[in-house]
Amino acid sequence: MKKLLKEICDCDYDTEITGIKINSKDVVKGDLFVCVKGVTADRHEYVMDAVKNGASAIVASRKIDVLVPVVYVSDTNKELAKICSAFYNHPEEKLKIYSVTGTDGKTSTTTILQALLGNNECGYLGTNGRSCAKFSKETNNTTADSDKLYEYFYDFLEAGCKEVSMESSSEAFYRGRLDNIKYDIGAITNITREHLNIHKTFENYIDCKCQQFRQIKKDGYAILNKDDEFYETVLKEVACKNIYTYGKDSDNTLQIVSYKVYPNKTLIKYKYNNKIYDIDSPLLGEFNVYNLACALLMAIAAGKKIEDVIKNLKNIYISGRLEMLPNMGQDFYVMVDYAHTPNGISNLLNFVHTLDINRSIVVIGSAGERDFLKRPVMGKTVIDNASYAIFTYEDPRSEDPLNIINMMVSEIEDKSRYEIVVDREEAIKRAIYLANKNDMVLILGKGNETYEKLKNETIYFNDIEKAKKYIKERVKKDNKNKVGVK
Repeated sequence: MKKLLKEICDCDYDTEITGIKINSKDVVKGDLFVCVKGVTADRHEYVMDAVKNGASAIVASRKIDVLVPVVYVSDTNKELAKICSAFYNHPEEKLKIYSVTGTDGKTSTTTILQALLGNNECGYLGTNGRSCAKFSKETNNTTADSDKLYEYFYDFLEAGCKEVSMESSSEAFYRGRLDNIKYDIGAITNITREHLNIHKTFENYIDCKCQQFRQIKKDGYAILNKDDEFYETVLKEVACKNIYTYGKDSDNTLQIVSYKVYPNKTLIKYKYNNKIYDIDSPLLGEFNVYNLACALLMAIAAGKKIEDVIKNLKNIYISGRLEMLPNMGQDFYVMVDYAHTPNGISNLLNFVHTLDINRSIVVIGSAGERDFLKRPVMGKTVIDNASYAIFTYEDPRSEDPLNIINMMVSEIEDKSRYEIVVDREEAIKRAIYLANKNDMVLILGKGNETYEKLKNETIYFNDIEKAKKYIKERVKKDNKNKVGVK
């Protein structure tokens, strides 16, 4: 991809641009470097590094002294999306974009939707990466920065996709990454307290969630959870004409009539257009009854018949969400899940204790440089709903991991209900070695993510791989001891 600078920015420069970057370390010859302002860094401070690495031009919002062309704008964060859209030939206008926002359930709902619609025509973009029938790749954020987002849209078009099922985070709206997008369908799962380190107040957080519904096309669709506490608040901000709702009351577009959760499936009765649909879902827990309802309505809004899309339920697989690890000879269970909010943790543990298990042993941490006010709530939620907990680190970033953990346990009175193992790998090992017959070990917070963000580096780390390693080690040791006893 090549463009002249004047084709993507309001300027007269004929400088050739071959890429757009916001991280000076990623810059190569021919790139346009945009000096955005992030949570902890102002990229204006890294202009010289970008030029040294080959940047052909700069977009800035304050005076800088370099030898390459500089385009000045009032707000680089806001301008970035427009520049990227122009560079990639406005791919967002050629795709049907289906977006899900909410505190919990975004990844599950968008993944379900892609499975219902088929990955030949529908791409997925979110926490679990970006994928379609032709590729599957990782991403660094739930909702990518604009320099990557529009590249991803372009890649989906090149792969033959006509639709994208994507997660839209509150931070992405706050940072202006999504300002240039008009959604065909926008849905919300729920709203609970989260990300106040960025939004400062709960009201600001809710407002950012509502922004999605202000950006839906006039003839688009809004899909709302009528059982959520903030349904009315969100409803007031919907800009489109078509509104579908889901929930337990009979006045919903899609009614959740009843459901029964089993260890390996959920049997659900949904009512749509005065007809009852009996669903045999591979997804577990009440929260997934809601996520599936949301995804079904989105598929209907996309023009599909409910009778057709429910046939694709067998194709649903959500990596790192309620992922029960395979039995490797152990007499206990191990589950990995992304739950990292008090509400998500509570819902998950309530579901787990409906299963035929003995104790629940939870491994959990809380991310650094994120909402510290939720940490004591998370810790207490775990202890209130689990048998035992091991508190550890989770992406501590620049914070001291032990300080984060101490915040998490600050409101727990019964010290016998938990222990602290700062190193996450050791915490996973400890939990697996603590498990007795029919216990459930739950490793929470990271799902199938493949990294840990430490103070000075990002390292490769995957909870599922570590858990399998120590299950195998534990089984081998137990078998050896049994032989010894004989």
